[in-house]
Parts: sequence; C-alpha cells; structure tokens
Amino acid sequence: MGETTVTTLEGRQRPVASPGAAERNSRDGRGLARRLRDLRTPRRPRLWFEILLIAVSYWTYSLIRNAVPEQKTQALRNADWIWRVEQDLGIAVEQSVNHAVDSVTWLIVGMNYYYATLHFVVTLGVLVWLFRSHPGRYAAARLVLFATTAVALVGYYLYPLAPPRLMNGSDFIDTVVVHHTWGSMASGDLKNMSNQYAAMPSMHIGWSLWCGLTIFALASVPWVRVLGLLYPTATLLVIVATANHFWLDAVGGMICLTFGFLVARLWYGSLPYALTREVAVREAAAAEGEPRSGTPPRERVQRD
Repeated sequence: MGETTVTTLEGRQRPVASPGAAERNSRDGRGLARRLRDLRTPRRPRLWFEILLIAVSYWTYSLIRNAVPEQKTQALRNADWIWRVEQDLGIAVEQSVNHAVDSVTWLIVGMNYYYATLHFVVTLGVLVWLFRSHPGRYAAARLVLFATTAVALVGYYLYPLAPPRLMNGSDFIDTVVVHHTWGSMASGDLKNMSNQYAAMPSMHIGWSLWCGLTIFALASVPWVRVLGLLYPTATLLVIVATANHFWLDAVGGMICLTFGFLVARLWYGSLPYALTREVAVREAAAAEGEPRSGTPPRERVQRD
C-alpha cells in the first residue's frame, strides 16, 4: 500500500513512490536531524545519572589501566630512552629536584599526600562546581575530561613506561617508601593494586590542567582564577619531586587534553567555555497543553 505502478513502453510495471511515502521519508529525515541536534544541545544534568556515570567510568578506567600488561622490561627500556632524550635536550633535572625536595621532610611529605589526594578531590570539586553553577557547559567540559582519560589508556597500552623511581641503576628516591607515607597507589603497601608501568601520559597533569583551565576561564574572582593556573603548575612540581613522572610524561598528558578539547569542539561546535551558561529545557507538548499532531515541543531557557 502507499505505492502506485506505471506501465513502461516495454509492458513492464514498476512501482512509483506515492506522495505520502515521500512526505514520510522527509519527515523521518527531519526527525533524525532534530534528535541529533537535541543530543548536542546542552541540558541540565541529572544528579543521579552523573554520579552513576562518573563512578562507572572511573571504575572502568582503573580496571582497564590495571589490566594493561606490566611489560616491565620494555617499560624500563623506555624509561632509559626518555632519560637520555631529556639529557640531550638539557631538561633532565628531575633527579636534582627529587633530591632537593626530599631533603625538606615536611615539604616532601606534604607532596606525597598532595599526589595521592588532590588529583581526585580537586577534579571532583570542579565537576560539582560546573554542575551547580555552569549547567550549560557541564556536559561539554565533562566530555573533555572523559575523552582525555580514554585516549590516555591507549598510551598506557602502547607505551609502557617505568617511573623514575623504578629505573635500574638510578639514584632517584621513592619518597613514599622513604618517608613511610600513604602517597601513591604505585608505592609501598598499595603497589600491587596499580599498574606501576603506566606513567605515560601523566593524568595528574591532564586532569589538573583541565581543572586549572576551567577555573581560569569561568571563575569570576581574580585570585581564584590565579589559583586555577597555579594548580597544574604545582602538580607538575609534585609529580617530578616524588619521582613518579618525567617532564615528558607531562607533555603526554597535555597532548591527551588537547585531544579531549578537540572531541568536545567537534561534537558541540564550540569549546565548553564558549557555550552559554544557560540551559535549554525541552518540555513535552502534553505538559504544555499543546496539540500533539506533529507540533514540535517548545523550548524555554532556564537560567542558572
């Protein structure tokens, strides 16, 4: 049904789409475009969904990261190569920083705890702040973070790397072991819970730089914006001083973050910080008391 036939000069019949079918195809195409547009339109995030999504995502990330084979021999070779490259470039100062900071007990102990805690605390804090104060930008900023972390997993698999403190024949100090602090999932009693040879890229840098740029771009108080920029800078010092990363691991984290911003830019057509702080909320036609005969639901703007 819905089709007619015509007879050709050769006497064969062929179907001809009816006007109704063409109209339905056109309507389906518009419906698909509308659904795609809806997916790319910032919405007010739902708290229960975000908590579940973040918990499941981090659990999956940890599972995959720790499931990557600990290719110890290759990881140590890669560490030796990176150390030689940094020496050739004249930036191999990690050992000097490690020893200098380790000589100040209160400072290195504080850095151990900084390394273990702020990586999670500050990142979650920025996500909560975005959720509450910038709902229109939240999903895009979250996508940057997720894409950054996802591509880092590829790096862990393709390029196993030992941290400086585990290099053969090196004079680096494992500050967590020496000072008996709980400061790293890859040192001391917790080392069996984490892949110790997944140092490249550094997600301490990837996440802290995401936090810092977000705070700098969106905070309204000047000194808070300055703190935003200082946070990834301090993190860079901490990961080197505790001998958990090379400088070049930080570069890897920056590259991953760049990829994350590119993904968000392609999906939303804009960087997260350029999106509106307001949230468009689509309301069902029935809730508005409007007729349901193909009339699209209205949009209203809900201000934060």
